[in-house]
Amino acid sequence: MNSFASGFSRTFWVANTLELFERLAFYGSKAVLAVYLVDKVGLTEDGGKLAGLFSSLIYALPILAGVIVDRFGFRKTLIACFSIFAAGYFLIGLAGMEAGKPLLDAFGTYNYVVAALVFTAVGGSLIKPCIVGTVSMTTTTDKRALGFSIYYTLVNIGGAIGPLLALTIRQGMGIEYVLIMSSITSLLLILGAFVFFKEPASDELQERRTFGKVFADMLVVFSNVRFILFLIIFSGFWLMFWQIFLLVPFYGKEILYFEEFEILETVDAIVIIVTTIPMAALAKKLRPIHAMLLGMGIAACSWILMGSSVTLTAAMISIGIFALGEATQSPRFYEYVSSIAPKHQIGTYMGFAFLPVAIGAFTAGYIADYLRLNFMMTDVHTMWYIVAAIGIGSTILLWLYDVLIAPKTKTN
Repeated sequence: MNSFASGFSRTFWVANTLELFERLAFYGSKAVLAVYLVDKVGLTEDGGKLAGLFSSLIYALPILAGVIVDRFGFRKTLIACFSIFAAGYFLIGLAGMEAGKPLLDAFGTYNYVVAALVFTAVGGSLIKPCIVGTVSMTTTTDKRALGFSIYYTLVNIGGAIGPLLALTIRQGMGIEYVLIMSSITSLLLILGAFVFFKEPASDELQERRTFGKVFADMLVVFSNVRFILFLIIFSGFWLMFWQIFLLVPFYGKEILYFEEFEILETVDAIVIIVTTIPMAALAKKLRPIHAMLLGMGIAACSWILMGSSVTLTAAMISIGIFALGEATQSPRFYEYVSSIAPKHQIGTYMGFAFLPVAIGAFTAGYIADYLRLNFMMTDVHTMWYIVAAIGIGSTILLWLYDVLIAPKTKTN
């Protein structure tokens, strides 16, 4: 391995740079997607559901996408991912343009949008196995933890910049052009992957998987009812998280009269960047599941503040508090999953670590549409208290899980 910096290879930095810009494109489009589908495309009752479906597939399909990576390698898969992203974001943006009306008329607006979102999400699911796998393979053992910290930080930098860039484009050109920006960024990423990304040495590759092996592994995991129950309970945290992108934009526009709603969405990523290391240090003496309980409880309480004070300041502080909860639990979640997984199945179990994010995104879309249509204009306080109640309920269930069901080990 040719060393680009101590413990890291040149390919490590290329992969993380590609991930930074991919996340910029993803969170830029994600920042406006629900508003775009409701206000521009006209899917008034389904905007949250469809935006949630998109995120859900992005985080659920990597379980299967790893097979593609093993078959074709990281470089080819990355190029395919960015190619699908480029086409997919363009097709989604086309739904809000005059040029796209013949397609909407031919297929129906709902059907066209669903097809475009699913197509884009399938391509997007390929990115995580590529980047995470590359980070693992291009770092030395003693630098691996630092390598993943760098990866996580760059993801959040992209998450912070993307919405701000989306705001500039939406105000200057129109909301549909945010999707076009994501498409153009993906086109440039194709070039970046083609020119700069080098496939890690073949002798470092792990055992190749097949779809048959993946489905067999899935059966193993799903047969562990206790573990699946934990994932379902923990999806409550992500159900709250996705409201930042599904409900907060409408709240900012329609209740706070704050048209620059993307600024609200970027608060979470900025606070995460600043506080992840300090919060990890403060919570390091807690058992992983206790850190998760603390993080989920903090996140749930943030929505109580959101509901109690209908002001822009309270909204920003609330999202900042939520981010503190996220910074408290996020690193310990993966530690917990690895600690309860059978030693010979750690890789299989870690492959399911994104499942709560997917479940949370899918259910969050339905809840966001229901709350937006039934409470936002009539009882906005109750709307946020309901989100808080979901978080508090999830925290209580996680506590009961720890007391009554969780496997007992020295570390978890």
